[in-house]
Amino acid sequence: MADRFLDFPDAPHTPSRRPFAIVPSDVAALPDLPKAIYVGTGGTIVLRGVDSATDVTLRGISAGQILDIRASHVRVTGTTAGDLVGLA
Repeated sequence: MADRFLDFPDAPHTPSRRPFAIVPSDVAALPDLPKAIYVGTGGTIVLRGVDSATDVTLRGISAGQILDIRASHVRVTGTTAGDLVGLA
């Protein structure tokens, strides 16, 4: 398959090239730093931004929403949203 965009640099504002399933953990960091997070099942997400020293809680997130947050961690405790995909 030809990739017409192969020579374009990857950047935070460009489409995801390596999406991955997010498995929330209270200890482990995400395996890749995502550009954003896709939420398949709505709810609450507890996460830590890549440049933050503390976690934040995002409530009322709808299914199908894309969060433009570069998170280093998604916590299992307090997270009720599911089917999360990191858009890296």
